[in-house]
Amino acid sequence: MASARRHGGTATALLALLLTATACGPVADRKPDALPVGYDSLDGTLRVWPARGSLAGDAAATAAVTDAVRAWRTPVDDRAHLPSSGILWSGEADGTPLALVAADVPGESASWLLQLKRDGNRYVVDRASEYTDPGYLVYSDVLPVQTSAGRRYLLSERVERLLGPKGRALVTRDGLTDLVDVPACQAVPLTATLRATSSLPRGRAADRLLDLGTATTDPRYPLVRDETGSGRRALDDLDTCELADERGPFGSIPRRIGDRDAPRAVPESWPRGKVSVRALGEVALGGGDPADLEQLSWETGTGTMTAVVYRPAAGDPVFSPADRANTLQAYVLPVPGQPLVVLSWRANRYTSLSVPPGTPRLVDRPGLVVVPQPTSKATFSLAGAEKTYYRSVGGR
Repeated sequence: MASARRHGGTATALLALLLTATACGPVADRKPDALPVGYDSLDGTLRVWPARGSLAGDAAATAAVTDAVRAWRTPVDDRAHLPSSGILWSGEADGTPLALVAADVPGESASWLLQLKRDGNRYVVDRASEYTDPGYLVYSDVLPVQTSAGRRYLLSERVERLLGPKGRALVTRDGLTDLVDVPACQAVPLTATLRATSSLPRGRAADRLLDLGTATTDPRYPLVRDETGSGRRALDDLDTCELADERGPFGSIPRRIGDRDAPRAVPESWPRGKVSVRALGEVALGGGDPADLEQLSWETGTGTMTAVVYRPAAGDPVFSPADRANTLQAYVLPVPGQPLVVLSWRANRYTSLSVPPGTPRLVDRPGLVVVPQPTSKATFSLAGAEKTYYRSVGGR
């Protein structure tokens, strides 16, 4: 049912029709305190998320999972709405009972993937990640699972085949794949083949995703959409743990709830898709060896974000924090021994950049200026044909 919603207005309208025509979604007359087993979603006659796993029919296991989900809270203390949530899988994996729940959290208009394990006679929520793509988690077809033994994936009934990081088809049992070799801090590609259904009459040969690595910490969702493959190329040799750091591109802009930061929530700069990179050019600083300067861009739940990556000939890449998409981009780049400010814009004959008096321009090209990071707050301005844009950068 769901992946179609992400691929344009026509598919969204069709999905809405399916929801109406087939009673797709949680059954309205469930008891308020009941956690459904499976998710009542249909794509034509296909049930997208049926109850699966060896314990899916075990009433005691279902009751224990329900109790654990009822007691669970998000980082901002919201709770799941049980009737519109569902146990997608309940069984044993890697020698221990495991339950996977799609949790609907109306207070945040969010959907969470909860992973539960048995602790004595009860279940506890072991992992909880917030689904960062718009819509319900069940609109996705591939869900990440992290056990003590490694990474697995839970697949919807729409998935005909899933290719792992090395392009090999993964073996699946009752919707859950075998263990997959996913590094801790490296992005790896996944490609799902979706069978033909009412919402996808021709199926989908290549539904592409990136797994950002097994070290991704909750509540950050580790799968990112990569329809064109640009994200795979952009992140091919980058350390995703550094990207996800609170000073790195993906983790540097905290979510704000009301007038306060919510540091335990998913950062506003966390990616959900359309990761790409473009070259800004080669730079040589202080007479040193040339280095490549690149601009990353990606889509988040709050819009487009960008950052710069400095790639020296020898040594590790250096990342700036994220900057929201602006006409004049301003990045603080913490190059060891020489912290910089990188200013980038789309140059034309009407644009002209001004920097504070006495500021040396280490690089000065149309659309790109690099200066030393100032010791105190500094303001830069870009004059255009009809408007002047200002950006301020704090000092060291």
